Amino acid sequence: MIERLPERVRTPAVARAVTSPSAVLLAGAGMSAAVLAGVPLAGAAVAGALAWAARVALAVPRGRTGETIRPRSLSQPWRGFVEGAQESRNRCARAAQSLRPGPLQDRLRDVSRRLDEVVAECWRVAQQGDALEGALHQLDPDSVRAELAQVQAERAAAEGASLASLDRAEEAIRAQLASVERLQRVARDTRSRLRALDAQLDGAVAQAVELSVSSGDTSRLSPVAADVESVVGELESLRQALAETSAPPLGRST
Repeated sequence: MIERLPERVRTPAVARAVTSPSAVLLAGAGMSAAVLAGVPLAGAAVAGALAWAARVALAVPRGRTGETIRPRSLSQPWRGFVEGAQESRNRCARAAQSLRPGPLQDRLRDVSRRLDEVVAECWRVAQQGDALEGALHQLDPDSVRAELAQVQAERAAAEGASLASLDRAEEAIRAQLASVERLQRVARDTRSRLRALDAQLDGAVAQAVELSVSSGDTSRLSPVAADVESVVGELESLRQALAETSAPPLGRST
């Protein structure tokens, strides 16, 4: 399948995304939603495939220009993270615009342009986090735990061939629950890291604005630029880690 894709799409991240838990979860959630809506089985399979394809598409390398950023298309808190990054970028741009032409304005504009990349990376990470949490919400981990408890209760009273079948069912549900719980931890960690990076970015921009009105020394903006570069690097690493999250496909008992 990967060999048939365009060259720029054939990356390790895309290959891992094909069988990643979030892709499998999205496919299962899409099929479940379609079945509950009364869609025939064939149509439900198509819905699941589309959901899976949407998740894999998040791992495809994107161009850095012309990217449309739409925070309101995301749920909270992901939307808030992107809007916070946009506000920091806009504050820096306004501060640069207010300065007289010269080295300080040029330096601050450089920082502002780098903040454009911060916003873009934050948007990509937030998209991935929002998709992951959406799949987890539809799957409903509590129902998986309830199903495991039911199988365990049936297994306690079973014997013979029924016992062997229930053993397999319990093993499959345990594996699914372990994957779901791991993805929940990934989502929580992503939220925490984005929140911390937003705060770091806000502090750096506040310092840049202060310096723009109190100093003409461009060297004093160097720590600010370094903070912004650090945020860019952290966001890129976070996005790659999310895209490369992988584990065996989830199984579901019948």
